Amino acid sequence: MKSNLIKKLPKNSPLTKIPFGGLTSNMLRILAMCFMICDHLWAKVVPGNDWMTYVGRMTFPIFAFMISEGFIHTSNLKKYIFRLLGFALISEIPFNLFYGGSWFYPYHQNVMFTLLLGLLAIMLIDKARKEKTKKQILKTVLILIPICLGAFIGFPDYGFWGFLTVVMFYLFRDFPFAWLAQLVAMVLMNLILFEGQQIPVELFGETHYIATQGFAVFALIPIWLYGGRKGKSNKIMQYGFYAFYPVHMILIYLAVTYL
Repeated sequence: MKSNLIKKLPKNSPLTKIPFGGLTSNMLRILAMCFMICDHLWAKVVPGNDWMTYVGRMTFPIFAFMISEGFIHTSNLKKYIFRLLGFALISEIPFNLFYGGSWFYPYHQNVMFTLLLGLLAIMLIDKARKEKTKKQILKTVLILIPICLGAFIGFPDYGFWGFLTVVMFYLFRDFPFAWLAQLVAMVLMNLILFEGQQIPVELFGETHYIATQGFAVFALIPIWLYGGRKGKSNKIMQYGFYAFYPVHMILIYLAVTYL
């Protein structure tokens, strides 16, 4: 199994060989968690250290990539979907407290919902690609429309472009030179089309403004170092990765509020 995964690496990475066998999926998740802590500490504990949010921009693309990989390798898609849904619901109150200061904050939903919408979309697209019947393609399009609308008007974290990032990693996975398609898509979605915080950059004597979200493109470096292996795992680790998201937010909120 390992050899089959390694054969596919040249498509998904500009590297023909990955040193030390590459990063495992567990390593990627831990790295993304560290990036997330940086971003959230910047938001609530040490504002002004903008480098922390620049680092934090690399969090979401890694998790989006892992959703695509998880879909490919999961042995039970239904459990995978319900696990994401369950933790999306569990995370909503900690997310609301963290971002809105109230248990009810309908203007912004947590990132688990973004990842879930992306997973549902690639599940439908994958089925349509395999069956290739007019009926299935029409069914896929009709169901994808409300899912896309949910990413637009449901206000999940990172919005439609976040949702599309998950889909992008799945669609380009088996492309020849998939890494180049990923790079172009990431630059387009995060530097050109994404609206949000911007930073001034002096270039040729003129001040230009670039989106802070553009730092997300650097997430491709660890993604390209992925070696196609999961690494050691058990139920505690599996659910721990999901639980980290709501737990660290509620801990930061409590620390800032009561200490």
